[in-house]
Amino acid sequence: MDFEQADALNQAIRLLSLRHRARAAALLAPLGLHPGQEALLLELARTGPTIQAQLSEALGCEPPSVTLMTRKLEASGHIRRKPAPSDKRASIVELTDSGKALADQVKQLWCALAEETVTGLPAETVAALPGILRTLTSNVDTRGPRPAHDRRHALVAESQRTEGR
Repeated sequence: MDFEQADALNQAIRLLSLRHRARAAALLAPLGLHPGQEALLLELARTGPTIQAQLSEALGCEPPSVTLMTRKLEASGHIRRKPAPSDKRASIVELTDSGKALADQVKQLWCALAEETVTGLPAETVAALPGILRTLTSNVDTRGPRPAHDRRHALVAESQRTEGR
Protein backbone atom coordinates (compact mmCIF):
# COMPACT_ATOMS: atom_id res chain seq x y z
CA MET A 1 0.00 0.00 0.00
CA ASP A 2 1.39 3.40 -0.89
CA PHE A 3 1.43 6.40 1.44
CA GLU A 4 -1.52 8.18 -0.24
CA GLN A 5 -3.78 5.15 0.22
CA ALA A 6 -2.49 4.49 3.75
CA ASP A 7 -3.01 8.13 4.71
CA ALA A 8 -6.56 8.19 3.30
CA LEU A 9 -7.45 4.99 5.16
CA ASN A 10 -5.89 6.03 8.48
CA GLN A 11 -7.46 9.49 8.31
CA ALA A 12 -10.90 8.05 7.54
CA ILE A 13 -10.69 5.63 10.49
CA ARG A 14 -9.46 8.37 12.82
CA LEU A 15 -12.19 10.80 11.82
CA LEU A 16 -14.91 8.16 12.04
CA SER A 17 -13.74 7.22 15.53
CA LEU A 18 -13.63 10.83 16.73
CA ARG A 19 -16.97 11.81 15.22
CA HIS A 20 -18.76 8.65 16.33
CA ARG A 21 -17.56 9.14 19.89
CA ALA A 22 -18.58 12.81 19.85
CA ARG A 23 -22.02 11.96 18.46
CA ALA A 24 -22.45 9.20 21.04
CA ALA A 25 -21.44 11.63 23.80
CA ALA A 26 -24.05 14.14 22.60
CA LEU A 27 -26.75 11.47 22.59
CA LEU A 28 -25.73 10.04 25.98
CA ALA A 29 -25.49 13.39 27.79
CA PRO A 30 -29.26 13.85 28.24
CA LEU A 31 -29.31 10.44 29.94
CA GLY A 32 -26.57 11.59 32.33
CA LEU A 33 -24.01 9.21 30.83
CA HIS A 34 -20.50 9.66 29.50
CA PRO A 35 -18.97 7.58 26.68
CA GLY A 36 -17.94 4.17 27.98
CA GLN A 37 -20.65 4.00 30.62
CA GLU A 38 -23.21 2.89 28.04
CA ALA A 39 -20.98 -0.05 27.10
CA LEU A 40 -20.81 -1.13 30.74
CA LEU A 41 -24.60 -0.91 31.10
CA LEU A 42 -25.16 -2.84 27.87
CA GLU A 43 -22.65 -5.52 28.89
CA LEU A 44 -24.45 -6.01 32.20
CA ALA A 45 -27.80 -6.10 30.40
CA ARG A 46 -26.36 -8.85 28.14
CA THR A 47 -24.60 -10.94 30.76
CA GLY A 48 -26.34 -10.23 34.06
CA PRO A 49 -24.31 -9.87 37.28
CA THR A 50 -20.60 -9.98 36.43
CA ILE A 51 -17.32 -9.81 38.33
CA GLN A 52 -15.75 -6.40 37.83
CA ALA A 53 -12.52 -7.87 36.43
CA GLN A 54 -14.54 -9.73 33.78
CA LEU A 55 -16.26 -6.46 32.87
CA SER A 56 -12.85 -4.92 32.30
CA GLU A 57 -11.90 -7.73 29.93
CA ALA A 58 -15.25 -7.68 28.09
CA LEU A 59 -15.12 -3.92 27.60
CA GLY A 60 -11.45 -3.85 26.61
CA CYS A 61 -10.79 -1.28 29.34
CA GLU A 62 -8.17 -1.08 32.05
CA PRO A 63 -9.50 -2.10 35.51
CA PRO A 64 -9.12 1.44 36.96
CA SER A 65 -11.39 2.79 34.21
CA VAL A 66 -14.05 0.21 35.00
CA THR A 67 -13.70 0.96 38.72
CA LEU A 68 -14.29 4.65 38.06
CA MET A 69 -17.29 3.94 35.82
CA THR A 70 -18.83 1.53 38.33
CA ARG A 71 -18.40 4.04 41.17
CA LYS A 72 -20.17 6.76 39.17
CA LEU A 73 -22.97 4.46 38.03
CA GLU A 74 -23.36 3.12 41.57
CA ALA A 75 -23.55 6.67 42.98
CA SER A 76 -26.32 7.46 40.49
CA GLY A 77 -28.21 4.30 41.49
CA HIS A 78 -27.91 2.43 38.20
CA ILE A 79 -25.74 -0.46 39.41
CA ARG A 80 -24.82 -2.08 42.68
CA ARG A 81 -21.63 -3.82 43.68
CA LYS A 82 -21.27 -6.57 46.23
CA PRO A 83 -18.40 -8.80 47.27
CA ALA A 84 -18.08 -12.04 45.33
CA PRO A 85 -18.84 -14.99 47.61
CA SER A 86 -15.81 -16.94 46.37
CA ASP A 87 -13.33 -14.03 46.58
CA LYS A 88 -14.00 -11.12 48.91
CA ARG A 89 -11.46 -9.00 46.99
CA ALA A 90 -13.60 -9.25 43.85
CA SER A 91 -16.83 -7.32 43.29
CA ILE A 92 -19.91 -8.52 41.50
CA VAL A 93 -21.60 -5.75 39.55
CA GLU A 94 -25.28 -5.84 38.63
CA LEU A 95 -27.90 -3.51 37.23
CA THR A 96 -30.53 -2.03 39.52
CA ASP A 97 -34.09 -1.52 38.25
CA SER A 98 -33.04 2.03 37.37
CA GLY A 99 -30.03 0.65 35.49
CA LYS A 100 -32.20 -1.82 33.56
CA ALA A 101 -34.50 1.02 32.48
CA LEU A 102 -31.49 3.13 31.51
CA ALA A 103 -29.98 0.22 29.55
CA ASP A 104 -33.25 -0.02 27.60
CA GLN A 105 -32.98 3.69 26.74
CA VAL A 106 -29.36 3.19 25.70
CA LYS A 107 -30.39 0.31 23.42
CA GLN A 108 -32.83 2.62 21.62
CA LEU A 109 -30.20 5.34 21.37
CA TRP A 110 -27.65 2.81 20.11
CA CYS A 111 -30.02 1.68 17.35
CA ALA A 112 -30.60 5.29 16.30
CA LEU A 113 -26.85 6.02 16.27
CA ALA A 114 -26.13 2.90 14.20
CA GLU A 115 -28.84 3.79 11.69
CA GLU A 116 -27.54 7.37 11.48
CA THR A 117 -23.98 6.09 10.97
CA VAL A 118 -24.79 3.77 8.06
CA THR A 119 -27.35 5.96 6.29
CA GLY A 120 -26.93 5.70 2.54
CA LEU A 121 -25.03 2.41 2.56
CA PRO A 122 -26.42 -0.69 0.80
CA ALA A 123 -27.88 -3.37 3.11
CA GLU A 124 -25.15 -5.83 2.06
CA THR A 125 -22.45 -3.39 3.14
CA VAL A 126 -24.20 -2.74 6.45
CA ALA A 127 -24.46 -6.50 7.05
CA ALA A 128 -20.72 -6.94 6.32
CA LEU A 129 -19.52 -4.00 8.45
CA PRO A 130 -19.44 -5.70 11.88
CA GLY A 131 -17.16 -8.46 10.58
CA ILE A 132 -14.93 -6.01 8.73
CA LEU A 133 -14.65 -3.74 11.77
CA ARG A 134 -13.89 -6.70 14.07
CA THR A 135 -11.08 -7.73 11.72
CA LEU A 136 -9.68 -4.19 11.65
CA THR A 137 -9.86 -4.02 15.45
CA SER A 138 -8.13 -7.37 15.80
CA ASN A 139 -5.40 -6.25 13.41
CA VAL A 140 -4.47 -3.31 15.62
CA ASP A 141 -5.24 -4.87 19.03
CA THR A 142 -2.18 -4.35 21.20
CA ARG A 143 -3.50 -6.76 23.85
CA GLY A 144 -3.57 -9.85 21.66
CA PRO A 145 -1.19 -11.68 19.37
CA ARG A 146 0.29 -9.51 16.65
CA PRO A 147 -0.74 -10.11 13.04
CA ALA A 148 1.47 -12.54 11.14
CA HIS A 149 2.92 -9.71 9.05
CA ASP A 150 4.21 -7.92 12.19
CA ARG A 151 5.51 -11.16 13.72
CA ARG A 152 7.41 -11.92 10.53
CA HIS A 153 9.01 -8.46 10.56
CA ALA A 154 9.88 -8.86 14.24
CA LEU A 155 11.50 -12.25 13.54
CA VAL A 156 13.51 -10.82 10.63
CA ALA A 157 14.65 -7.88 12.77
CA GLU A 158 15.62 -10.21 15.62
CA SER A 159 17.49 -12.47 13.19
CA GLN A 160 19.40 -9.49 11.80
CA ARG A 161 20.31 -8.30 15.31
CA THR A 162 21.49 -11.77 16.25
CA GLU A 163 23.58 -12.18 13.08
CA GLY A 164 25.16 -8.77 13.62
CA ARG A 165 26.64 -9.80 16.99
